[in-house]
Amino acid sequence: MAQHFLLSAQARTLSLKTVFKMGEDAAYEAFRQMRWPETEGEAVCPQCGCPDTYNITSRRRFKCVACYHQFSVTSGTIFASRKLPFTDLLAAIVIFVNGAKGVSALQVSRDLDVQYKTAFVLSHKLREAMALEDAGQRLSGTVEVDGAYFGGYVKPANRKADRVDRRTLLAQNGKRQSVIVIRQRGGDMLTFVGKGEAAGVAHVAAVVEPGTVVHADEASHWDALHARYETFRINHSEAYALDGACTNQAESFFSRLRRSEIGVHHHVAGPYLNAYAGEMAWREDNRRQPNGTQAAMVTRAAMVSLVSRKWAGYWQRAA
Repeated sequence: MAQHFLLSAQARTLSLKTVFKMGEDAAYEAFRQMRWPETEGEAVCPQCGCPDTYNITSRRRFKCVACYHQFSVTSGTIFASRKLPFTDLLAAIVIFVNGAKGVSALQVSRDLDVQYKTAFVLSHKLREAMALEDAGQRLSGTVEVDGAYFGGYVKPANRKADRVDRRTLLAQNGKRQSVIVIRQRGGDMLTFVGKGEAAGVAHVAAVVEPGTVVHADEASHWDALHARYETFRINHSEAYALDGACTNQAESFFSRLRRSEIGVHHHVAGPYLNAYAGEMAWREDNRRQPNGTQAAMVTRAAMVSLVSRKWAGYWQRAA
């Protein structure tokens, strides 16, 4: 029987022990290499693009020769105004990518000995950086589409006589949302959060190329796809796969997201549902990458991301 990739030595190329042994100077150099790979870590002014800078070594800052702008290795990135040392930032990224089903902010706060809010904001900044991988992406070939509902749990009444059918519209609390996934076979996937699964029809038309073969279930709102794509449908009450039609790869994404919700975060609904869905899509897309490669991908994405406008004012309750 073949060994699962996550159990192999190839999956473990970076550890927390390695990060903390490398020290602050080596971690700082790693961030420099990720920020400016084209110049092998030599600083480039983010304001005017001039490559001629000199170091202010006492503060780990740089000054541009052309415009005299002072900046650091994290200036203008998603880590701008960071207070954590570079070793802790790198360790946080390693902890984050090592969780196959995600990592809770509480665990990150305990592992790094930081406040919960610090770990919460940092984790969401990493999710925001991850989302850059799918920005503007379009899918083709053969794709599978499906949706699942999250959030909006309605607690049943204590007495059986007072309980109502919670499936009816009147019994809902309006907080339930649908995650729609569009997964290309042999490729990446895109996620979208809407009020209902039917909202995914327009999203499929926006991100899926003409001529693509689409697989969907028997939900009536997917009928509109037949006018635009060659579409196969599968009735899950009869079989998981039948006559060449199936959405098993889309279902595997929801399995990961459900396990993340139940076993790690316990609550992924509300305004952050889209971020958690995007994170699980990234993990599913890169599940066969070693953890060192995953950490490098996230670090690089964070260093090319602009300052987060959503999380920049969290401490001032702007988010």
